[in-house]
Amino acid sequence: MEVLSAPTTATTATAATTQSAASSAVLSSDFEVFLQMLTAQAQYQDPLEPMDNSEYAAQLAQFSMVEQQVTTNDLMEQLLSALGANDMASAANWIGMEALVQGPSRFDGDPITISPNPPVAADEVTLIVTNAQGTEVQRTAMPLGAEPFVWDGVNNNGASFEHGEYSFSIEAKSNDEVILTEPALTYTRVTEARIEDGATLLLLDSGYLILANNVAGLREPPA
Repeated sequence: MEVLSAPTTATTATAATTQSAASSAVLSSDFEVFLQMLTAQAQYQDPLEPMDNSEYAAQLAQFSMVEQQVTTNDLMEQLLSALGANDMASAANWIGMEALVQGPSRFDGDPITISPNPPVAADEVTLIVTNAQGTEVQRTAMPLGAEPFVWDGVNNNGASFEHGEYSFSIEAKSNDEVILTEPALTYTRVTEARIEDGATLLLLDSGYLILANNVAGLREPPA
C-alpha cells in the first residue's frame, strides 16, 4: 500500500490547510488586481489603435482561468470545513463515493473516468497516458470541454492494456503551440476512512491512501 501524500501528522495537516488558505487569499488578490488592470486597459486604449482582438481574447481567457481557480478554491474550503480535520463521522460518509484526486490510478479492466479542465483558449486537447515505469504508452484526442472523459484502457490497436498502474496528464494546444501540460484528475472510489496521528486519511480502491484535504471533488458512483 502506498501513500500518495507523505505527510500524515496533525501538525503537517494543519500546516497544509493554512498554506492552502494563504494561497487562496493571494490568488483572490491577484484576481482583483488583474480585473482592475484589464478594465483600465480597455478604458484608456487608443481609439485609433484599439487592442488587437486576439490579444483581448487571450487576456479574457486568462481572466476566466483565474476566476475559475478562485471559485474552486472557495468551494474546496467549504468542503474541507464541513469535513473537519478529525471528524470521523463526516469522513465515513465519503465511503462508497468516488473521490477526484491527482495521482496514479490502477487499471484492472474497468474504464477510468478523468476530469479534464483545459484552458478556454485551447483548440486541441490530448490525454497522455504513462505506465508505472514512466513510459508514455498512448496519446488520445479529447473534447475541448470540461466534461468527464472515460479512458477505456484500449490501445490504438484495439487491444486492452495490461492491468496495473497508469498516470494521466492533459496537454492543451492553441494554434499548434503547447500552452499547458498538467497532471489529470481521476475519479477513484473511497473504500475506507481512518484517522492516523490526527490526520484524516482515505483509502481508495486503487490501494492508495490520501489525505482528505487532497480530494478535489466527490460524486456518486455512476449507475
